[in-house]
Formats: sequence, structure tokens, C-alpha cells
Amino acid sequence: LVFLALADVFLFKVSVFVYLAGVAVYTGITIYGSAVVSSQLFLPAICKGKSDHAVAITFDDGPVPGKTNRILDILAEHQVPATFFCIGNRIYDHPDLVRQLLMHGHAIGNHSYWHGTFFDLQSAGKIRQELQMTDEAIEQVIGKRPVFFRPPYGVTNPALARAVKQGNYITIGWSIRSMDTVIKNPEVLLNKVTKSVKGGDIILLHDHSEATIVMLPKLLAHLVKSGLKIVPLDVLVKKQAYA
Repeated sequence: LVFLALADVFLFKVSVFVYLAGVAVYTGITIYGSAVVSSQLFLPAICKGKSDHAVAITFDDGPVPGKTNRILDILAEHQVPATFFCIGNRIYDHPDLVRQLLMHGHAIGNHSYWHGTFFDLQSAGKIRQELQMTDEAIEQVIGKRPVFFRPPYGVTNPALARAVKQGNYITIGWSIRSMDTVIKNPEVLLNKVTKSVKGGDIILLHDHSEATIVMLPKLLAHLVKSGLKIVPLDVLVKKQAYA
């Protein structure tokens, strides 16, 4: 392709800017498709449920002692179900906390074993191995193998897509990203989440965020007051959470 492009430029006087524009467009689409899981450029992902009156709440990156258990208490007080996308090595470190998630009626999904910065730059085989390790950790603790998988950072690419297909996972994204990893003010965070929430939304939170823990009771009250029912993720998307 490069040879043909050079031939066009030098033999047929095609402007080099035509090809540079094509490269720029291709690069932009690839970056967008990788960074935005809802684009579904590389693999299918469920980012929203089909409902006018129900939403699902999800938490990433746990379990975290001193944080996850406080969220559990809040959810129990409001009788609200949630789904926790857990990191494999943290499951092994805190198995009792994972069992509490299950005992309280919450679902557990796969969120990779290490959640490394370069997770998505690994080969498909390495990614698959990491997902299997997390499956084994979850199954060893709760006796169930998860089907739901959420990509770290929401980043996808062809290698990840192959690993997900090989493992028969259902990729879960979100329709509301709270940004609670960077927003530290609970009121600002609450406004960010609630300003456009509607039926069918999958809300992304993190159970290690102190701002999330502080604003969570107000969020749950707001959703109920708005006429929205908080349901389990598997109910909202009509898929089984476990194999």
C-alpha cells in the first residue's frame, strides 16, 4: 500500500495530503474505537439495557477493605442490588469480602487479574490467561464462574476481542461514567451521575472512591425519587451472570 501510494504521488502527481488525510482518519477511528467501549468497533459490548424504568449500578476495581464493606452496608440499608467487577489478585487477598458480596445478593464479574496499565497491549493469549486466572479466583471463592467481563479502562482492541471470544464472555460497558476516580467532591459527583440518568442506564462507579461512598445514599434516593427502579445487571440486560 505504501509503494502504491508513493507511485501515485510521484508518477500520477496525487497530492501526498490525500494519503496523510486518510491515515489521520484511520488513526482517529482506531483510537476512538479503542478508547470508547460503546463504539463496539472491535467487539460487541452491552452498554445499556432496554428499559424505560430500571437502571443497574456497577462497581469496578474491588474488593477493597474499608471501602467495599461500607458500600455493602449502604446497599443493604436501601435493599439495592449491584454488580461488582473485581480484580483477580484482590479476590485472593480478600476472599471473605467477596463472599459477602455474594451473600448480600450482588453479582460478581471479571475485571482482569492485575488491571495493569498495559493490559490491553498484551497478546490475545496473555489476556486470555489473565482472564482465566480471575475466573479461577472467583470460582474458588464463590463456586461460580462469571460470564460478565468489563475491560480495564474500557479499552478494547483486536487482541482483547479474540480473548473475549475464546472465553465466551459477555462484555459489559456503561452508559453513565461517573468519573469518580478523579472527582473528589461528592456533590459534584452526584450531579455528574444524575444530570442525565434515565431508564436502561448502566452506571459505572468504583468501590475504592471515598466520594462515591459519601454520595451513594443520595444517589440511591434520587433514583427512586425519579421513578427509576434499581435492578440487578443481569435482569437489566437479560443475560446470565454466571456460566
